Amino acid sequence: MSLESLLAEGRLRQHRTSAKEIADLLQVVDRDLADAALPRLSADRRYGTAYNAALALASIVLHAAGYRSVGIGHHWTTIQVLPETMGPQAQARADYLDNCRTRRNVADYDRAGVISDTEAPELLVEAKAFRAEVLEWLRANHPSLLSSP
Repeated sequence: MSLESLLAEGRLRQHRTSAKEIADLLQVVDRDLADAALPRLSADRRYGTAYNAALALASIVLHAAGYRSVGIGHHWTTIQVLPETMGPQAQARADYLDNCRTRRNVADYDRAGVISDTEAPELLVEAKAFRAEVLEWLRANHPSLLSSP
């Protein structure tokens, strides 16, 4: 779906971000990445926390593009627009994160023990790679939103 159609449907609102907001969200990302690496947490919790880091990264991209997702399905919306905001090369990342969103929903709302001991560290690795991609994208497209290089 296009940004314009999601805006018309009320799934997105225009949003003006700032370097401070981006820096604050990056602190959330870094906290969640650190917490997702804690071996004493269940695989479900580590997965959910790594997912939250990835979602915050997708939110950074969306905010930098001038939008904020709202309402029911805001996680889905934030992830679905990645190819529109970052470019078509982000489609595979969006597909992966959407699958993670579905798995995280089951683990959070339906039953425990859904996430395997290999899935949690895999998502953590992917979230860390996504962080690097988002920072590179910001440097190339919105350098004024980065507090420091």
